[in-house]
Amino acid sequence: MAKADGLDLIAVGRSCVDLYGEQTGGRLEDMLSFAKYIGGSPTNTAVGASRLGLDAGLLTRVGEDHFGRFIREQLAREGVDTRGVVADPARLTALAFLGIRDPDTFPLVFYRENCADMALEAGDIDPAFVASARAVLINGTHLSQPGVFAASMEACRLARAAGGKVVFDIDYRPVLWGLAGKDAGENRFVADAAVTARLQQVLPLCDLIVGTEEEVHILGGSTDTIDALRAIRERTPALLVCKRGAQGCSAFADAIPDSLDQGVVGRGFAVEVFNVLGAGDAFMAGFLRGWLRGAPLAECCEWANACGAIVVSRHGCSPAMPTWEELQAFLRDEARPFRLREDAALEHLHWATTRATGYPSLTVLAMDHRSQFEALCERTGAAPERIAGFKSLALRAVDRVAAGDPGFGVLLDGRFGMRALEAAAAYPYWIGRPIELPGSRPLEFESSADVATELATWPANHVVKCLALYHPDDPQELRERQERQLLRLQDAARKTRHELLVEIIASRGGEVAEDTAARAIERLYALGIRPDWWKLEPDDRAGAWRGIEDAIVRNDPHCRGVVLLGLSAPQDELIASFAAAAQAPIVKGFAVGRTIFADAAEQWFAGTIDDEAAIDDLARRFAILVEAWRDAKQRAQTQAIRETA
Repeated sequence: MAKADGLDLIAVGRSCVDLYGEQTGGRLEDMLSFAKYIGGSPTNTAVGASRLGLDAGLLTRVGEDHFGRFIREQLAREGVDTRGVVADPARLTALAFLGIRDPDTFPLVFYRENCADMALEAGDIDPAFVASARAVLINGTHLSQPGVFAASMEACRLARAAGGKVVFDIDYRPVLWGLAGKDAGENRFVADAAVTARLQQVLPLCDLIVGTEEEVHILGGSTDTIDALRAIRERTPALLVCKRGAQGCSAFADAIPDSLDQGVVGRGFAVEVFNVLGAGDAFMAGFLRGWLRGAPLAECCEWANACGAIVVSRHGCSPAMPTWEELQAFLRDEARPFRLREDAALEHLHWATTRATGYPSLTVLAMDHRSQFEALCERTGAAPERIAGFKSLALRAVDRVAAGDPGFGVLLDGRFGMRALEAAAAYPYWIGRPIELPGSRPLEFESSADVATELATWPANHVVKCLALYHPDDPQELRERQERQLLRLQDAARKTRHELLVEIIASRGGEVAEDTAARAIERLYALGIRPDWWKLEPDDRAGAWRGIEDAIVRNDPHCRGVVLLGLSAPQDELIASFAAAAQAPIVKGFAVGRTIFADAAEQWFAGTIDDEAAIDDLARRFAILVEAWRDAKQRAQTQAIRETA
């Protein structure tokens, strides 16, 4: 366990933005678009360690720029302590461009001239912060320049003085030592006596040293791995771990034998190599999860090998890191496919367990209506151009009620609500955005011919909302056509890394019995559709919600939850339906529109009220529903406690 009020691990060193080519199988010169992730070896390991359940922090510098803020925000989402992340106003955040050409070629270009993380200095290090951790992790890149060398050594000394451990990831990149051309970032080894001498200065402080065979060669000063390990052993009693790619690893706690196979070797895993970048950082995270928690050495090696195997199957470094639950599932599954990224269950588990913090509640003002606002303009004689203005008022109304609480949200469309969507970027609220063509049955998308192309233009925090007028007893041809569209949409949302909300309205297609919604959900789950959210019709039958919750929990226990839609129901009728829905923990709140905005919109478009009056009315009606939902939840929780007492 971590020290009281402290951390298991503090990683020190590189922190950058990775720009990963999204096209594979070609030169970096021919890649057209890039995915943005946080990167840098220590940063990747901190993320991996946090996902595996360790309390991890990072000690580095980032620029006081957009990318620096992105790194800090993403680290916070990952649960990594950022107290040691210093904002540098004089330097930019480092960048790295990466690509996947073939199983052996991974072009890599570093943009690290006078970058923020290489300006880390001993004065940036808070002794109390370092002393709070059980271990610090340093890496070889941050021994390459005097300032960062001094900072790394200071972190080691402070950790040792406080009784902590020192972990050394050799992390040798010749280009970052000036030993290779700037276009040779993927080059892993250039022999250099001066580098060896610099790296060896840290050895007396180390408790654990991890590296590939090439990295062992540079640290030991020999291209014979056994000889290099023995040279290292002469200078340190640390546990030595040599990563061996597809052969797993070998660990040496004492004297170095004549063969790598005579070390402690954890179970290896045969998977197709898609991307080796980041696998070593995942290996380190997996090993530290065991080592810092006192697991047997062979188990530490097995977890490390497994984490590396998972990451070599995926795009990216930090986003590919497995969670603890995911790692356990991987270790249990002996029937995993060789092409691991085709394991749908594991990929869904990865997605579901790496999302940002969950939502204990979510109350949303739904303003994504399009055809209804067009009809309102026709009825009142208002110009359609005014619709955008009213939707922007709705965002202000939500903010008045929410006052910064991220458990609130808005649903806004890109056709009439784009100005409000743009403004919403400055707020901490949940944002949903519709993709369906209003009223389409069978389902069609309001976008380009390729829905993935459309979603690729959306910011990452926009949740894709899709309304399907879907009944489980629809004619087979209609039902299957709609299902194909939902499957297509889910595939697009996963590939563009957007969360998905599926809204089901069955009442337009037939009678809604107590089990209708549950049967629709079961059917979609059976097809492999696993949305992050469901949006469902109100129902005053408790049995209906028990069936819905059972279907969701059995098929996807990681589902974020259900929000209720309003269907223009009168306020009192909608509030009355809250009582039954609130009894199901899976129901987190509501996403209601016309019940709240209908009267204000009618008057505002007719010119009988001004902006402030419209905001007042929207906020008042929204607040009434919010309080009613909270009251219903509180009553349901009180009743549940009484029943179990």
